[in-house]
Amino acid sequence: MTDAPKYARSTPVEAWLEDIRLVDEDRFQIVLSLHKLVLSVNPAISDTVKYGGLLFSAGPPFCGIFSYTRHVSLEFSRGASLPDPHGVLEGEGKKRRHIKIERRGDIFKKNVREYVERAFAQAAGKPAGQRAAG
Repeated sequence: MTDAPKYARSTPVEAWLEDIRLVDEDRFQIVLSLHKLVLSVNPAISDTVKYGGLLFSAGPPFCGIFSYTRHVSLEFSRGASLPDPHGVLEGEGKKRRHIKIERRGDIFKKNVREYVERAFAQAAGKPAGQRAAG
């Protein structure tokens, strides 16, 4: 067993995280790492449980974490308009794109922080290409 914190069910976000931990420790570690990464981009970012996952907002929602049986998906509300210099965005919808995370190392390997920073800047109304201060 890991020494990751066991979340009390005091908030919906903590309860959601704890539910994942109880089902699959490896997926929990991925979700927890992504959760911390997104929140670290800017103190104005808030999180909430919605649509079966965690949604992150900076005014409008800009990304979300969704846990599936074999992977975790980091979804971008306006991902179709994000630059994809590393070729990791998946999906062909009109607006949304996602990055599929199967192991914790994918977070670094797929340059996830860069995409989160761009999505946050987009949601916060920053000029294209300008990263959010953090």
